[in-house]
Amino acid sequence: MSNKPKTYFNWSSGKDASMALYHTQKEGKLAVGRLITSINSHHNRVSMHGLRRELLERQAKEIGIPLDLIELPEMPDMEVYNAKMSEMVNKLLADGYTDCVFGDIFLEDLRTYREEKLAPLGISSHFPLWKRNTTELIKEFVALGFRATIICIQASKLDKSFLGKEIDADFLRSLPADVDPCGENGEFHTFCFDGPIFQNPVPFSIGEKVYREYKNPDGEDVENPDMGFWFCDLIPK
Repeated sequence: MSNKPKTYFNWSSGKDASMALYHTQKEGKLAVGRLITSINSHHNRVSMHGLRRELLERQAKEIGIPLDLIELPEMPDMEVYNAKMSEMVNKLLADGYTDCVFGDIFLEDLRTYREEKLAPLGISSHFPLWKRNTTELIKEFVALGFRATIICIQASKLDKSFLGKEIDADFLRSLPADVDPCGENGEFHTFCFDGPIFQNPVPFSIGEKVYREYKNPDGEDVENPDMGFWFCDLIPK
């Protein structure tokens, strides 16, 4: 039986999570036993960027790590979100999990929030990509043979033409100068479907592209009361 800390991975289904899992496994100090993802149960899609549940489940199967889902309502507030997260974490604690991994790169407030929530419970948080140069990181992603498709973009940062594109050298050259190469400021989100952590690629086709607006979480931003996003539906094959 492994004496490595029993670890769960906060799985987004995108490129940063894939790279963080790759480096965690390569380092070999943690035993990653579960992938944890929040799902909008009303739409049956990943909460952040709308990936279909079926593709998420196929992805986890090809990675070879069991997947646990946090089922959220259509429009959860922070109280509901925190309650659902606490329920999952308590379940993992009861099952002997002591450590967790995140794919965050440089958002200090997000890291602080995560650590402040988990440390009192005795869970150690790990950030294998922390403070990496994002240009070097995305080039490493491509060089290692990972493949990911753009499935969500912030409309004020990128135009619709980027939806459905695969991350490669051409994509990186076409990014505007004010967009982080890893989309770490929320400019874009991805679905990673192949690479060294996968047994086989996850097959899909490009579906409908839709535009949605949401209330800006920064209520003081009078000039931008709404935030627009483009979403690309990926259809399982």
